[in-house]
Amino acid sequence: LGCGMCSVGIATGGGAGRALAEWIIDGEPSMDLWPVDIRRFVPAQNSLRTLRERSPETLALHYAVSFPGRQNQTARNLRLSPLHSRLENAGAEFAERMGWERPRWFNPEKKPTAPELSFEKPGWDVLHAEEHRAAREAVVLFDQSTFGKLLVQGRDAETALQRLCANDISKADRRVVYTAMLNRRGGYESDLTLMRLDVEIFLLITGTGQPVRDRDWIRKNLNPDEFVTVTDMTGAFAVISIAGPNSRELLNRVSSDDFSNSGFPYYTHRTVDVGPAMVRAARLSYVGELGWELYIPSESAIPVFDALRKAGGDLGLKLAGIEALSSLRIETGYFAWGHEIGPDDTPLQAGLEFAVKFNKPHSFIGKEALLQQKKEGISRRLAMLTVTDSEAFPHGGEPIWWNNKLVGRTTSGTFGHTLGCAVMMGYISCVETKLDTMLNTENFEVEIACRRFPADVSLDAPYDPKGLASRK
Repeated sequence: LGCGMCSVGIATGGGAGRALAEWIIDGEPSMDLWPVDIRRFVPAQNSLRTLRERSPETLALHYAVSFPGRQNQTARNLRLSPLHSRLENAGAEFAERMGWERPRWFNPEKKPTAPELSFEKPGWDVLHAEEHRAAREAVVLFDQSTFGKLLVQGRDAETALQRLCANDISKADRRVVYTAMLNRRGGYESDLTLMRLDVEIFLLITGTGQPVRDRDWIRKNLNPDEFVTVTDMTGAFAVISIAGPNSRELLNRVSSDDFSNSGFPYYTHRTVDVGPAMVRAARLSYVGELGWELYIPSESAIPVFDALRKAGGDLGLKLAGIEALSSLRIETGYFAWGHEIGPDDTPLQAGLEFAVKFNKPHSFIGKEALLQQKKEGISRRLAMLTVTDSEAFPHGGEPIWWNNKLVGRTTSGTFGHTLGCAVMMGYISCVETKLDTMLNTENFEVEIACRRFPADVSLDAPYDPKGLASRK
């Protein structure tokens, strides 16, 4: 759709015309255009009432300073998790994403915080710091019901997914597969986890903002003779993530199943009882700690939530929001689509080649582009950065300097409460100088709020680089 631009269309007309032509002729643009992609919306956001509320606010903010974490105030509460009332009563401060209301942090005691709209350290950082530390030292509960959940099934489901996914998805039952769906340039259309539920039935778990996009991508890339259905099951299941050293003990208290390391290995899934309900549990977490994701029929979400909270009091259980989730995953070097990876970023550039199976029996979309990139070498690489200066608080998008040359920008940034310093991820150009040469020097800086800070750079995560905590 080439509309709704107002005067912006005059300045961007040529580029918009090119992008539309590519989309029509090739089925996809030649660059990342997610900020203007209509698949970033859901039908609930397209009602006349919603548009009447949100459009004036959007126009009024056109020239406003885009502070980190700024939230729209209109057209809210369009989509609510089954746990929304429980979270609200527990002091959640909500943020909107794809129409969903998600907890940012919890403030049950209504502690005073400084104004949040700032490029400096936000006032709510003290609240999310408590949640962050609880994940590393005890156990936390995240409501991740907004995860996209796509049920792909049919006679040709495996064949189609093998072509769409870079990893080998034909693994035995009970294995969770982390995989990319790539475009023909080798860039990320999506990254997701996949669970095989039956011979012809697969459950794909994707990000909150991606189910419309991913469903469209899958359907567009099915062959005419393939029998495959794709159903958005997002609202049918709540998702509770339990993470932290005490997560196994918590689940043992509310379930008769075996959650030991041998009884429930890392990156496996199966149906278990939790409290009064039967749920699908997957052993993985997005924070670099021991953890499980529980996929719960929506009607059973509150009973399971209540059972977990009742059992976890003496284990240090805390509710946690997306700000803690973000700082935890950045410390651990876990990527987010739209930040570290997207349509212009490849697995080779991101260091995720382990999730690409070049030798699997079926070819996959993007394979030829990746093989060519392997042959020619990458021009940039994703790396981890830390800044120990106490005045540094990054938000993502900061310039990266090496030997006084601009060599990249950060993709995500926060204060790492486990590390005790600022931590970031970002792409570093290695066209003029080899990356190994750059990493062997101490000449990196990150420019935060117009001030340069010395930075340590590594390809390994600063917290638990071997991922041992999540495999205990």
